[in-house]
Amino acid sequence: MAWTLLLIAALLEPVWALALERSDGFRHLGFSVLGVTVATASLTLLTFALRDLPIGTAYAVWV
Repeated sequence: MAWTLLLIAALLEPVWALALERSDGFRHLGFSVLGVTVATASLTLLTFALRDLPIGTAYAVWV
């Protein structure tokens, strides 16, 4: 289960990075909301995955 959460978090990571880039300094509300929401989800899933996985391994996969 931890690996599944980690893989989902890793897939969400570039989504929020691109959304925040497209938000143009938080000027575009839709991309801003998407970026913050997906970033929160990605970090939350990473946190849950870290309960069962070593931090070094999890971070290497997440990034």
